[in-house]
Amino acid sequence: MYFATWVTDVQDQPDEVLSYTIAAAMLVVILANPWIGARTDHAPRRIPYLAVTTAVAVGATALLGSVSVGWSLALYGLALIGFNLGSVVYDSILPDVSTPENRGRISGIGIGVGYFGSFVGVIIGRTVLDALGLGYPALFRTLAAAFLFFAIPTFLFVLERPRPAPAGPPPSWRSAFRQLAISWRRASQHPGLTRFLVGRFLYSDAINTMIGGFLAVFVIDEIGFEREEMEILLGGAIVGAMIGGFGGGRLVDRLGPRRVLHGALYMWMIGMGLGIVAAEADLPELGWSLGILGGIALGATWASDRVYMVRLSPAESIGEFYGLYGMVGRFATVLGPLTWGLIVDRLHLGRSVAVGTLIAFLVASRFVLDKVRVPAESER
Repeated sequence: MYFATWVTDVQDQPDEVLSYTIAAAMLVVILANPWIGARTDHAPRRIPYLAVTTAVAVGATALLGSVSVGWSLALYGLALIGFNLGSVVYDSILPDVSTPENRGRISGIGIGVGYFGSFVGVIIGRTVLDALGLGYPALFRTLAAAFLFFAIPTFLFVLERPRPAPAGPPPSWRSAFRQLAISWRRASQHPGLTRFLVGRFLYSDAINTMIGGFLAVFVIDEIGFEREEMEILLGGAIVGAMIGGFGGGRLVDRLGPRRVLHGALYMWMIGMGLGIVAAEADLPELGWSLGILGGIALGATWASDRVYMVRLSPAESIGEFYGLYGMVGRFATVLGPLTWGLIVDRLHLGRSVAVGTLIAFLVASRFVLDKVRVPAESER
């Protein structure tokens, strides 16, 4: 939010320079995700890799705005790469900090606390920019410091369980393309894993497109919310995401990740459908349901699908397959907005049709996931 504002408003740059930077960074992430996952599977500990990716994200963020626009964009891309590769390592540590009995709850806590961090980021932004008037470079340094501060407990207190070392040397960076093909071929050998990743691509495409900025555009321009109402809606959505994370995680332990994920997808469909009705029937009061239901569904989705992935993956390859998990999410981040732009700007079909297309992606994902069987922990 803040860097995009600095680039487009303060530095008067076109939107496309930011889009190109994000797309380039995501292409690197797509290629490197399975590679870094496979590297951590060969390492005795994953935490050192998380420390390096965190340092990259923090260091690059701290320098934003302190150098030229071009260098700041390059640093922003580097920070995105560090953060997203670190997410693969972070997700792979889930089995080390949980048991089969509480894995859903632990995943949900991570999601809920993460969305609470959204409030912290907004408070920092309002304090540094509005209350203190220190400007964007100071804000980026403060956010980087907060990122580092809240990451420190992971490096001090998380204890990884010992793992047997896989046979053969770890993959090198030069073998990243080959590693990508190997990872997909290995994934196809495990029942349901490839189908789950395809389904995840479809629902991530819909979810990431909606929350990646188009929610605000749709609610303000189509439903008719004022900007102040939109801020309240986003605040409610964040609270909903925290509830969905905490509550969804507990439901995962009771009902299993499959049922919770499917329920979250249905909730997304209902929320988006009500949003279309609000826009087309001029019923702005229904617009609140899109934010609240979407927020709850968002937290429940990420709390359940991480556990789903653990259940489907063999323990010795959890990092490698989480790399594929992250990769399909990044593909969705790139292709989803392009689909929205094609429908709205090129075909001129309107934003309600674009939201309807996102619902179609959700329906397709539900059909794809229907045949995925979740093995019990004892079968892994």
